[in-house]
Amino acid sequence: MLAVVNRSSLSAVGVDAADRFQADAATLSMFAVVQLAVYGGMQIPVGLLLDRYGARPIMTIGMLLMAIGQLTMALSPSVGVAILARALLGAGDAAIFPGVLRLVATWFPAQRGPLMSQLTGLVGQGGQLVALAPLAALLHATTWTITFGSIAGLCVVFAILVGLLIRNHPPDRAADVSVNTDTGAIRVVRSSIDTGVGIRAAWAHPGTRLAFWSHFTTPFAGTAFILLWGVPFLMAGEGLTRAQATGVTSVYVAVGMLLGPVMGEISRRIPHLRSRALVLPAVATQMIVWTIVIAWSGPAPLWLLYVLAFGLAMGGPASMIAFDHARTHNPAHRLSTATGITNVGGFLAALIAIFAIGLALDLQGAGTPETYRLDAFRLAFLTQYPLWILGWTFIVIERRRTRVLLGMDPARAPRRSR
Repeated sequence: MLAVVNRSSLSAVGVDAADRFQADAATLSMFAVVQLAVYGGMQIPVGLLLDRYGARPIMTIGMLLMAIGQLTMALSPSVGVAILARALLGAGDAAIFPGVLRLVATWFPAQRGPLMSQLTGLVGQGGQLVALAPLAALLHATTWTITFGSIAGLCVVFAILVGLLIRNHPPDRAADVSVNTDTGAIRVVRSSIDTGVGIRAAWAHPGTRLAFWSHFTTPFAGTAFILLWGVPFLMAGEGLTRAQATGVTSVYVAVGMLLGPVMGEISRRIPHLRSRALVLPAVATQMIVWTIVIAWSGPAPLWLLYVLAFGLAMGGPASMIAFDHARTHNPAHRLSTATGITNVGGFLAALIAIFAIGLALDLQGAGTPETYRLDAFRLAFLTQYPLWILGWTFIVIERRRTRVLLGMDPARAPRRSR
């Protein structure tokens, strides 16, 4: 939850950040882009470190890096230093989710993995609620330095708690192993045997590529909305008050938390229909509601913005299904490598979307809080559609290849030349 607070700490104060650093839209988007790029780039190194040292020390270091990043943000005198601060946040954040997934694998029966992963995501979503109204209220009641310095102090407290309370594995086990209580099977929890071989072997399986493209396509629109552009769009574009904008973004978080366990249970029950029944409908819903909002004549009514929040919220729980694909189609020795590859997909799409939206605003002369306008936001959000189309195409392709590999669908006969 605290990691998500750090990740989303600019979501409700993006306009304040633009004013503080005199940043245009493209520069403001770089805060999120650099953070997500570092997060994605650290996934495989973090996996290898988790293999060697276990979850407790790596998560502790991650908390300390986030503390340093937020303290740097609190005292930052310029855009360059602020971007460095976000990079430190991304590096620290990268250690938390993989570490928690490792703890899930070592402390809970293997067959409970999908539900526990969704519950992990649900708890993390609570961090987005904290990053919305409470963080903005603290900033407006105090100062920038006090607000981000307080988060840094909280990260130090949690680094101490993680170091004192978390254990890599139960005391009755000598190593990080996962146990299937139905079959009695025991497997070692590892990231990869060899980085290069592990990555190539994982990517070679169409199930891993299906996981990557599922995670690429489902959450990026919601991430771009909640991480940076949602509140400016709702307030400066749609003309909502801060309270109304907070209400819309809070619905996004709450719906995501409610849908998580539901989708996790459905995913467990229909493992061979996950893409068709859950992933693709979630993507289609997001595309449809954004199309209606963009095409609406004048400012969208408040009820429609709540529908938009609901549609975008489907992306987060649907993206967790990608990790079910990775777990299903990879052997134990490269599970974390496949998980890392999958995790990179969503954040790669998110950083592209965030930067593209900011760039599109700048190109229209609407790159600062004083020049934000509704028509510019609408055109800027159109940059999401190529990402959806690309991801949808590859989900369909890799789903077909996976089913053929598993013998569930017949391979297409080669065409005969005439």
